[in-house]
Formats: sequence, C-alpha cells, structure tokens
Amino acid sequence: MTAHEPSPDAEYAEHATDLPYDAVVLAGGAAKRLGGADKPGVRVGGRALLDRVLGACADARTTVVVAEPRPTARPVTWARERPPGGGPVAALAAGLRHTTAQDVLVLSADLPFLTEETVRRLLTALRTGAAEGVLLTDADGREQPLVAAYRATALRRELTMLAGAASRSGSTAGGGLTGLPLRRLTAGLGLTRVPDPVASFDCDTWDDIATARARIREHEHVLDEWITAVKDELGIDLDVDTGALLDLARDAAHGVARPAAPLTTFLVGYAAALAGGGPEAVAEASRKAAVLALRWADETAAAKPDVAPDATPAPRPDAG
Repeated sequence: MTAHEPSPDAEYAEHATDLPYDAVVLAGGAAKRLGGADKPGVRVGGRALLDRVLGACADARTTVVVAEPRPTARPVTWARERPPGGGPVAALAAGLRHTTAQDVLVLSADLPFLTEETVRRLLTALRTGAAEGVLLTDADGREQPLVAAYRATALRRELTMLAGAASRSGSTAGGGLTGLPLRRLTAGLGLTRVPDPVASFDCDTWDDIATARARIREHEHVLDEWITAVKDELGIDLDVDTGALLDLARDAAHGVARPAAPLTTFLVGYAAALAGGGPEAVAEASRKAAVLALRWADETAAAKPDVAPDATPAPRPDAG
C-alpha cells in the first residue's frame, strides 16, 4: 500500500452509513415479571413492542426474530433456539445463523423508545471505531447488551469458544449455550459504551409498561407516535411532511370552516394515491389544496362589506 492509498479501515469508515447490516431481535423470553404475559405483543402507543423495535431497524438487510412466529408489521425471518427457552446466548446463536452482514444489530423486543436514529448511532460508532461492539448504558450506567451493534465475526468467535468450553465440561444442551448469561459472551469482546437512558429503557414490569405509555402520550411525542401507529395499522410505509399537512388543515379550518380540515386532508391523501402515491404526490396535492384554501379565505374577506356596523346597506344590484 502506498502512502497515497487510503487504508481499508479509512474506506470502511468513509462509507459506514451506506454499508448493509443485519438485525437479530430476541423475543422469546418467559416474561416472568409480567406474569407470563406475551411481552412482545403488549401495546405501547397503539403498537406492539415487537413492532416498535422492528420499525427502528426497518432498513436492515435481514431481520431475524428469535421466537415462535407471529403476525408482525413487516416481514422477518423466524428462528428458534433448541430447546426453546434456552436463554439469550442460545437465542442469539440461533438468530446469527441466518445473518451474513459483517455488522449485526442485537436487540431485545421490549424497547419502546428505540429509534432509527439510535440504530444509526450505534452502527456509526461501531464502524468508525476499533471496538468489536457498541452498546447502550441505561440511566444507572448499566450495560445493555441487547441494545447494541456488534461485528459478526467477533460474536461468532466468542460463541464458538463458549460452545467449546461447554463441550469440554460435558454440557451439550443447546450446543452448550443453553442457560448461559449474556455477560459470558460480552466479557470476551472489546466494547464501547454509549449512555442513553431513553433508548435503553426496556419494559420488564407492568410499571415499566405504564411509564412508557405515559411518556408516549406527552404532548411532544403524541403526534409522531399517533401517525406511526396509524401507518402500521393501515399497512402503509410513507414519509410525508407532517408540518405541511398540519398547515393545510389549519388554513382549511380558518379560511373555510372547521370541518373542512379533516375532509381536505382526506381528499389530499386520495388525490396523492391516484397520482401514484409517495411523498412527492402528497406534497403536490397539499400545495394545491393550500393555495385553494388561501384563495377561498381571500375571497371571503373581500366579500365582507367595509362599512360601519350601523351603516345602511346598499341596495342589491338587481333591486328595482
């Protein structure tokens, strides 16, 4: 390599955000602290916890969910550790078998505040640094190895070592990985830790669920949460300018009549669908409707007589 040639690591970092990654979501736990409830299916902000996590890693090349299959908001690959209930290390190994990317996002299925931004932050930190894994820490500084991005080769190396050690000790259940805690796996990895008390918040108890539901209904979160929940429920994946639609609704309500706001936004959506859908179609339909609403308001203002309240009205044009 000459002095003028970039190193492989430099090229890797330069294109970090463009590289594909895979995701493994562990969703098969017993949820004992929830009384055995179906934790991945518990709804927060109108969406199942599992679907919220899947939404945060929607751009993964392959997403593997380690659990019994269930309906989800988007297609995934299903896997299961053997025997079922073998613990997080065995589950991770089962999911990792279905991945091929060099970077793997590893997540639990109970993270109500995980976002695409958090995922990109984890991946960028992994790809631009020397660590074998980047994980979040919670409000108390505790490591959260199930909100993390890892180099797949490092995970496979440690899993092989753990399985070999178990085999030498005579343990073969689940490939020797059954019942092992995650700290046995992460102890052999070079890790970087990123504090994030919000994205790392997981729902282990009903009190946690109540806290998450309350936070999502706070004023600064509720609109985005509602729009995302509606899109999931309707099975659509469309990013639109929410601010433009709200401005349109305001103009229609003020310039025409209050009921015009929801009816106008509905008609904009319908027109955008007829035009092929997509953010551009929504934006163009919104622009046309907004211009119309302003014209309507101008005409209404011009039609009002500019006379004193007690003045005698002029005769109508057709008066005799």
